[in-house]
Parts: sequence; structure tokens; C-alpha cells
Amino acid sequence: MYGDLILSPMDGYSDLPLRVICREHGGAMSYTEFAACEGILRGAKPVLRLLDFDPSEKPQMSFQIFDASEDNIVKAAEYIERLHLRDDPRGGIIDLNMGCSVSGVSGRGAGAGLLRDPAKIGRIFNRMSKAVKVPVTGKIRLGWDATTRNYREVAKVLEDNGASLIAVHGRTKEQAYRGVADWSAIAEVKQTVKIPVIGNGDVKCVADIDRIKHETGCDGVMIGRAAIGNPWIFERKDRHQVSLADVISLLRRHLSVMLAYYGPRGLILFRKHAVRYITGIHGAASLRHALVTAETPEHFLELVEHAEKSLVTS
Repeated sequence: MYGDLILSPMDGYSDLPLRVICREHGGAMSYTEFAACEGILRGAKPVLRLLDFDPSEKPQMSFQIFDASEDNIVKAAEYIERLHLRDDPRGGIIDLNMGCSVSGVSGRGAGAGLLRDPAKIGRIFNRMSKAVKVPVTGKIRLGWDATTRNYREVAKVLEDNGASLIAVHGRTKEQAYRGVADWSAIAEVKQTVKIPVIGNGDVKCVADIDRIKHETGCDGVMIGRAAIGNPWIFERKDRHQVSLADVISLLRRHLSVMLAYYGPRGLILFRKHAVRYITGIHGAASLRHALVTAETPEHFLELVEHAEKSLVTS
């Protein structure tokens, strides 16, 4: 791996613009938002767009897919290799999502639903690792619920069937994002397999990075929600260590990348990021309302400039 801090794949957040921003700040690896294999295979443009990447994201570009069908998963992996990695087999990775807890995904046997059938996971990875030349990896949770925490079994099945790396979120499907992530279980996975293990869950600040590495022995740390509006965490900086000038500068930079990639719709999609960038800034409550209702990029930037000047002179 090219470093040890990785942006977690997050539906609706870890798009190309955010991944580029995080890589610029030291993120070691890019994961796409999870893309449905069925949509990939029928050529659905919104799904295929999830596989877009910037050249700066290579190497270590990971294309994350999900499905309940063994055949669809293998065929989608082959498709991605042909589309994006034919001439650069060392530039990418294909990752299978086995951690999504959303009922519409896990309830039909995809995402975390696969954890209920380790034998099926074994068949998928056996076939996928033979079908493509690029590394195949998996992101898992600890199990379906508290009574079926089969993470060690699943990890061993993955390793035995060709997986090159495992990312482990320290919660079950049933927990979703509630409760406390069980880092001791991640440590058990690390002790069970010889392939690299990435730890994920409840990394909220720089101190947590060192703590999860110490407690689990993991090879890398995956950071999700804590990176939204705070890509400096990949530089091992907490938000209080970042100047107002740097926050405003990156807010503008992120918006420009969003507009370049999405066009006018980029402003609407950026609003959720803007809210997180200004969290903790004096007067954030009133500024938040103004920013999320701004209808043009020009008006948005005017509001930012006004807020910046008032904060500097106050």
C-alpha cells in the first residue's frame, strides 16, 4: 500500500471529487462508491459513472462492486478489468462489498447479506481471482448479528480463495453504525490471516488512528465519516489544527472540482460537504442556511467571501 490511511467507500460521498481531494491530502488508496454489478452489466450510465476515476488516483484505485449473484459479480469484475485495467493491471483493484447494512441491499443477499453464506463467498472469490489478473479484495463486517459473528471464518475463506486484502468494519450488519466498533475483532482477523488487513470503524481523530493500529496490528486504517469536511485527517491533522484560511481555500477548491465533474448540479451535490467544512466555525449556523440555499456557484462564493472577511475582521 502507498501509505496507511484510506478513505472509506461511502455511498453518496466518496465520489471522484472527494477522492481526489483526499488523495491530495495523503490518502493512500481510492475506493469508488459501491456499484451494482447488474447495472454495470446492462450498461446503466449512472452506475458506470460510479467507476470513473482521475489518473491521479492510480495506482491503488479500487473499484467496489456488489451483488447477490455469483455470475454477475464475476462478469462485472471481468468487465471492469477490460474497461479500466486492460493496459494497466497493476493500477487497480476490484473489491467486493460485503459490508453494506442497508436492508434493500443486505436483505436480498448482497452486501452484508453475503456474510450469511461463507461457502458462497469462497466460490465467488475462487472464480473472481481466476477470472481477472488484478488483485481482488473484500470489505466485510463482523457478521450478520451478535449471534453470527463469523468474521474469522469469512476472513480465512477469503484468504484461501485468492483475496489479496481484507477491510474489516468492526460492527455487525444488525448494528449498522450504532454502538461501538469492536477493534478486538479486527485484531483477531489480523491474527487469523497472512494477507493485509485494513481496520475500519470509529476512527474520529488522529489519536484514534494510532490507537486502532496499536490495538489491532492492522496494516492500514480506513476512515469514513470523519473525513467528510476534514480531509486533513489524512495528513494526521485534527480540525482544530487547520487554519480558517486553509478551510476556506479547500472549500473553494472542492467546489471547483465538483463543478468541473458534475457541471451545474455540482453545487447542489456539494452542499452536504460545505456544511461539514464549516462545522465549528464561528457563525456556522447562519452561514449553513445561506450556503445550502444558494442557487448559483457565484452566489455561494460571494457568501463564503463575505463570511471570510467578517471572521477575519471580527
